[in-house]
This record gives sequence, C-alpha cells and structure tokens, in this order.
Amino acid sequence: MGIMLKKPEGAAGSTAPAILIGLFVAFGGVLFGYDTGTIGGILAMPYWLDLFSTGTKDKKTGDPALSASERSLIVSILSAGTFFGSLSAAPMGDILGRRIGMVASTIVFIFGVILQTAATAIPLFTAGRFFAGFGVGLISALIPLYQSETAPKWIRGTIVGSYQLAITIGLLIASIVDNATKDHNDTGSYRIPIAVQFAWAIVLIVGMLILPETPRYHIKSGHYEKAAKSLSRLRRLDVDDPAIVEELSEIKANHEYELSLGASSYIECVKGTVGKRLLTGCLLQGLQQLTGVNFIFYYGTSFFKNSGIGNSFVISLITNVVNVCSTFPGLYMVEKWGRRPLLLFGAIGMFVCQYIIAIVGTTTSSQVANKVLIAFVCFYIFFFACSWGPVAWVVTGELFPLKSRAKCLSMTTATNWLLNFGIAYATPYLVDDGPGNANLGSKVFFIWGTFCLVCIIFVYMLIYETKGLSLEQVDELYAKTSRAWQSKKFVPSVSFQEVQDLGVNARSQSLADMEAGAMRKKSVAHIDNGLGNGELAEKY
Repeated sequence: MGIMLKKPEGAAGSTAPAILIGLFVAFGGVLFGYDTGTIGGILAMPYWLDLFSTGTKDKKTGDPALSASERSLIVSILSAGTFFGSLSAAPMGDILGRRIGMVASTIVFIFGVILQTAATAIPLFTAGRFFAGFGVGLISALIPLYQSETAPKWIRGTIVGSYQLAITIGLLIASIVDNATKDHNDTGSYRIPIAVQFAWAIVLIVGMLILPETPRYHIKSGHYEKAAKSLSRLRRLDVDDPAIVEELSEIKANHEYELSLGASSYIECVKGTVGKRLLTGCLLQGLQQLTGVNFIFYYGTSFFKNSGIGNSFVISLITNVVNVCSTFPGLYMVEKWGRRPLLLFGAIGMFVCQYIIAIVGTTTSSQVANKVLIAFVCFYIFFFACSWGPVAWVVTGELFPLKSRAKCLSMTTATNWLLNFGIAYATPYLVDDGPGNANLGSKVFFIWGTFCLVCIIFVYMLIYETKGLSLEQVDELYAKTSRAWQSKKFVPSVSFQEVQDLGVNARSQSLADMEAGAMRKKSVAHIDNGLGNGELAEKY
C-alpha cells in the first residue's frame, strides 16, 4: 500500500470535478467556524462590553462586564438556532434539493448577520445570533449530505472531512480579525468581524447556483435523466457511457430495495438497522461536543485570561492555528487508517491530555504551570482536529440509506448542536466563581476527559469501518455484519440490481438469502447459456 491516495485501477472517467466540487462546498464550513469563533473574542472586547453591559462589573478590575446568565444566553443562542435549523434541513433538502437548499440556508444566515451588525444592545444582538445560527444549522446538515452524495468512494472521507478543515479555517480567521479590531474604540471593533461574514455567504451562494444537484437526489425524486446528466458532469463521461449507466442503475436498485423495506418516514428512521445507525450517528455527534472542544473556542479567551495567562487573544490565535494545521493529517489518515482506528487514536490522546490539564490546573499555579496548560491544550486540539473533528462528519455522512439520509443526517447534526447549546449555556455556571456558580475552573477538564474515556468504549462497540465502500455498500455492511469490531473483515458482494431482478419481497427474506438466490439464478442462466451453445454447435 503506497503513501499517496490514488484513484483505484479501472475506475471509469475523471474524479477531479467531483473532488473540486466537494472541496468548494466545504467552504460553507467557513460560515460555521467563523460565526462560532468570532463570539469568543467579541465577548472580551472593551468597547463591546462597555456598550452592551447592563451594569455588571468585573470583580477584579471594576470594568464593565456581562453576568454569567448574559454570557450564557449570547453564546448559546446560536446553538439553539442551529439545533432548529439542522432539524429543518431534512424537509428543505428533500423538497428544494441539496443545492437550492444550501442557497436558501445562506440567505437565512445573511439575515442574522444583518441583525448582529446593526445591534447596539443585547436583545437585537441575540436575535441576530439566533437567525444566523438557524442558517448555520441548515448548512451544517446539507453540506455533508451534498458531499457524500457526489464524492467518489475512494476519497469520500477526505472530501467530507474537508468540511471540518473549513470550520477550523473559519475559527482561525475569526481569531485573526478579532485580534485586529479588539482595540478599536468604536462600533467597528465588533461590527467589522461580524460584517466580514457577508463575503463568505455571497461566495457560497454564487457557487451553489453554478454547481450541479446530486445524482442521488435526482434518483430519489424519480428524475433518472437529470441524475444521468449530473453524474456525467461529475465523472466527465457521456450520459450513455456504460460506467454511468451501471452506477446509476445500482443507486436506483438500492434505493428501491430500501423503499421495499419500508417508507421514507421518521418512524422508519428508528427501526431496524437504520435505527441502529441513527443511534450511532447521534451518539457520535453528541460525544464530539462532550470532548469539550468548544469550551476552548467559545470561552478559551476568557479562560486563559482568568487563569492569569497574559495576552489571552494571542494564545487563542495559537490554538486556532494548531486546530487548522492538525486537521490536514486527519484528512489523509481517514482514508489510510480508516474511520475506527483514527477515532480510537483521537479519543485516547484527548483523554490523556484532558486529565493532565485538569491535574496541573487544579494543583499548581505558576508560569511553568501556565505553559504546561497551553502546551497540553494544543496537544488536545491536535488529537481532536485530526480525528473526531473531521471523522464525525465523515461517518454520519455515509451511514444512512438514500430514502432517509436527509432525515437521519438532520437528526444527528441536531444532536451535535443540542449538546453544543447545553455546553455553551452551562459552561459559565460551571467555571465562574460567585453565588450560584460551581467555580470549577480547570476542574472542568475532568468532565471532558471522562467523556473522552466514554468515546473510546463507544468507538470500539458501535463504529463500523466504512472506508472504501460506496454508500450503497454501507447498507450491505449493516445488513450482514452484526458487530462493529467485525466490520474490518467485510467484503461487499451484493449487486442490488441482481437482487432486484429476483422480484422477491425484501421483507420476506434477509439480504444474504436474496443474494444467494441471485447467485443461483445467475448460475442457472450461465448453465442454460452453455447448454444452448452446445446444442447449437451440434446442430451445425
């Protein structure tokens, strides 16, 4: 096995268009990352605090400040919006399509940005964050959906993982812009960082108006000819090319097989193997948040400041640089190592780092201790960014059958945002001092570290290895393999087209029985052809 990621031998057509399209769509992650990252710096800006403070004072300096409840509301309201937005992504993606759905989502996001830019008090600012969050929630479910349905299977993990890379780039840009405007003694200190988001939104809208709809969406909608045109554009092959016809026929046959098992409804999403996959996806996205990563990016600037570390803005900038750089090896390892090994590697590394941070932060206070804190926060970010950051989106993007993919993805993404909301809202109460607060400080890392231990057990028990499989072969994997740790040995062998030709009710037989029937039928046909040829030879 070589070092480079290579297109498989015999793969027809070009994969370059699909790869470039998938990477462009990932740009939507910049909206997600930038909007998430910019609030941490804004909450620490002197002018913004002076303008938006309702009378609370910092106990150490006497400067204007926000109460724990105000900080919780401002930070977490974005996640509340994203939760409802991600749940709305399923009907939007199924009715408008993946492509136009993303355009509409971005328009909602722009409305939220307008409100935040215009705000001079907490109520309007909070409303703007909710609508921006609603748009981000829609986008965060539709982008991995679009990428998974257009990407070639041999590099799908890298393409979908690039969405997380775009998120980290957005976080980094937010940190840079916040650092550049933090000392402005006017509304430009916060309005410039917020208004920059218009640029990201316009780029995404223009691009999505040009790009094709996914072929799988057209199959789901019953538009075979449109699906053929879309796939031919992605593969740079003629619509009548045998490779295009074969791939579309398999997608169509798989979709019809899944529909024969049950209708595309929310009830069906919680039944059988789809229900198992939905549970896996929701737990994966929830645990991604419970590793504590957004504690660093939402409250990192304030946390470092309260820990006595000088120039907390610069430290926050460093952690964002580490986040971006560490995502690149993850995009490579997700296809070389696979999903399971990479998630295990990341969970073990995060567990060790979180406990070291917690122990050092609670047992000592010195310049050396501060340097250790910063170092292991950076190590922790490395382990997250190369594993759980991108791979959570990769796995959830490829888990589900076409009939319920949009619904299931919206629910897994909503789980991510629900936990994001909970953590963002609860953190000030957990780490701040004062009446009604837990005053945990660095002890909060014991909580995140314990959840990382849960992550290790979860990956071993429930994450199936899907590297190198088509989205249709993932259905076969779950139908045939009952234990996640046995998935590495799975070899796809079913042609859904041949199974469909049997004309058997899928509810009455297992996929393995149907496959055996298809093979027997194929063997009989082969023998009949042989006998026919022999008789023909004797006759002449």
